[in-house]
Amino acid sequence: MRVGLFATCLADAMFPGVLQATTTVIERLGHEVVLPQGQTCCGQMHINTGYAEQARVLIEHHATTFESALQSCDVIVAPSGSCVASVRHQHIAATAQLPALAARVREVAAHTFEFSEFLVDVLGVVDVGAYFPHRVTYHPTCHSLRMLRVGDKPVQLLRAVGGIDLVELPDAQVCCGFGGTFAVKNNEVSTAMLADKMANVLATKAEVCATGDASCLMHIGGGLSRLRVGVRTLHLAEVLACTRDGGHTR
Repeated sequence: MRVGLFATCLADAMFPGVLQATTTVIERLGHEVVLPQGQTCCGQMHINTGYAEQARVLIEHHATTFESALQSCDVIVAPSGSCVASVRHQHIAATAQLPALAARVREVAAHTFEFSEFLVDVLGVVDVGAYFPHRVTYHPTCHSLRMLRVGDKPVQLLRAVGGIDLVELPDAQVCCGFGGTFAVKNNEVSTAMLADKMANVLATKAEVCATGDASCLMHIGGGLSRLRVGVRTLHLAEVLACTRDGGHTR
């Protein structure tokens, strides 16, 4: 299978290791990964903040870029539940009154998958050959749970990791407080939500808090780093990319 990697803005700008890890896991399973050129922001931020016209320009560009990619790729995969949710739901809603563009958007959306659902639902794989001998807890992201409904697929993948000590996160389904521009416009509420999330992470005595979105990595990771408690944050792909021979550790 040939996989087009939808890089996403945050991963490209702040977490390139997540993209490398995503590629590592998919290639380990025997599939080819390519990075379609010309991709930009998918428009999620603009949609969320009410800039509909600006969002449509980005949505059309996204459709054009990945339509082209799908001429040689079987699927599009992104290590981000929020971006895939935007492509599948927000892009379709935003173009509902533009039939020609809406048809193109639906076609791209139908071939776009979040990383964990691609592995479990499309490839039918749970054990990706990972080895990570650390105590880990997992924070499920809001968009992956509530819009994509990936359920426990990320946890299934983590349970199959060799050497891992996976511990349940209390109140796991509660938002970490980032919520895109919510963290800027409602910073006091966001900070309080983050404090609750960090307290729950620390209660598990985990060495690593894993998650599936760069936005949550940034928010939770930033908070934990300021506390200087020694707990790392890693994307699910970064955990799954690690092997017994020490490959792809961070």
